[in-house]
Amino acid sequence: MFKFARMLAAGALALAATASHAAWPERPVTLVVPFTPGTGIDLIARLLAASLPQTLGQPVVVENLAGASGNIGSEKVARAAPDGYTFLVTVNTFVMNSSLYKGKLRFDPQHDFAPVGLTSWGSLLLVTHPSNPASTVQDVVRAARAAPGKLSYGTPGVGTPHHLSMALFLDRTGTTMLHVPYKGTSGAVTDMLGGRLDYMFLPVHVALPQVKAGKLKVIATGSPKRLPQLPNTPTLTEAGLQGADVDMWYGVLAPKGTPAAIVDRMNQQINAILKTPATASAFDAQGMVPATSTPAEFGALIAKDAKRWDDIVTRTGITAE
Repeated sequence: MFKFARMLAAGALALAATASHAAWPERPVTLVVPFTPGTGIDLIARLLAASLPQTLGQPVVVENLAGASGNIGSEKVARAAPDGYTFLVTVNTFVMNSSLYKGKLRFDPQHDFAPVGLTSWGSLLLVTHPSNPASTVQDVVRAARAAPGKLSYGTPGVGTPHHLSMALFLDRTGTTMLHVPYKGTSGAVTDMLGGRLDYMFLPVHVALPQVKAGKLKVIATGSPKRLPQLPNTPTLTEAGLQGADVDMWYGVLAPKGTPAAIVDRMNQQINAILKTPATASAFDAQGMVPATSTPAEFGALIAKDAKRWDDIVTRTGITAE
């Protein structure tokens, strides 16, 4: 009799949980962006926030919580209640940080979150000043080997995707260059345009206007496929650098323990938004390409990327500032 009563109680709890998930959401949903307004991640979050209420039936608000290379906002989501009302919209620095800040993070990017899905990919371009005679990856490698540590490359700071991308490039080519870190992108771009830096990885939307104006020259794209904006520019892989893809992924995660039914529904709603022409147009303006996935596929990508960047950080000894 007691066993039967316990079974009834368990069944009642399960039904209550199912009903609760079916009713979700019953109040506003928050998308936490761990960076400042105006960034690519912020654009993605605000696009989702404008469209999701039409199907979720509740307001969706964006909260910018910048600081510590995105770690402050990420930690807030990791510690949030797993009830489907708090999500993180982020970029692949999310997994890079686990290596750069090894032993210092108060959350685990791979174990404290429930992957919801990809939103897009953003490409980086290897660029130089037009006065530089190097026009191919082979030219860059030959020049670097002829003057080890003498050529320079700029980044917006230590541990940024731009920095790790060049670290990967140098590792794959067995070359060295002088790293010149800046406090942000603008100073580095200014010196690139002035010919005071030899090379730099830059996001498509930052580099392309300067390339079209003849103020920068593209050596290669860091994407696995040629970009529609630059159909004649080869990829790093085409140049012979295997495993040198440096594209940045963007995606959405929830706190660990968020019910699978909520994660799946959020995934489906986001995927539907990503497939619209309006989204493709908005992303193209930022040099991004919409991308969809299942939660499991996104989780596998996070695990794979975490290992790849951890290998590079370990091999090069890069640490966050």
